[in-house]
Amino acid sequence: MTAISEIFSKICTKAIILLALLLIQLMLLIKKLRSETRPISTTQYLKLIEQKNPTISFTKRLKQEHVDCRVCLSELKEGQRVRNLKCKHTFHKDCLDKWLQQYWATCPLCRNQILPDDVVAKYRQLQNQVESDGNDEQINFLLNALRGGSSLHRFI
Repeated sequence: MTAISEIFSKICTKAIILLALLLIQLMLLIKKLRSETRPISTTQYLKLIEQKNPTISFTKRLKQEHVDCRVCLSELKEGQRVRNLKCKHTFHKDCLDKWLQQYWATCPLCRNQILPDDVVAKYRQLQNQVESDGNDEQINFLLNALRGGSSLHRFI
């Protein structure tokens, strides 16, 4: 009876290892397939913003309800580089660009969309890849361990 339970235990352990290996392979395949859609670099993203909303020099003629940048809350001054969005809100160029890189591509005040969703998704894809680069090392470690690395035996 003990021999049968030992054999069964070993079969279960190997089955779990095999399933884990298959799961990791599937994760790597999904990651590769997702990366096939070309992400947009920060430079390309900023160029698209510039094309849709060119930088202009602030003048008193642009004066609307607000004469301050609602991102940094500083007053807009003559000659400063600003972006005047289609929604008629005006911000310092650098403030708005930073906002658009950190958040979704919408006006900070009215949330009108500045860039199409697919462009933003491709930019976010690159940002997510940069943030998750450390996870590749963990996956590679697990793959190596499952393929016969000795460090896995400590956990089994």
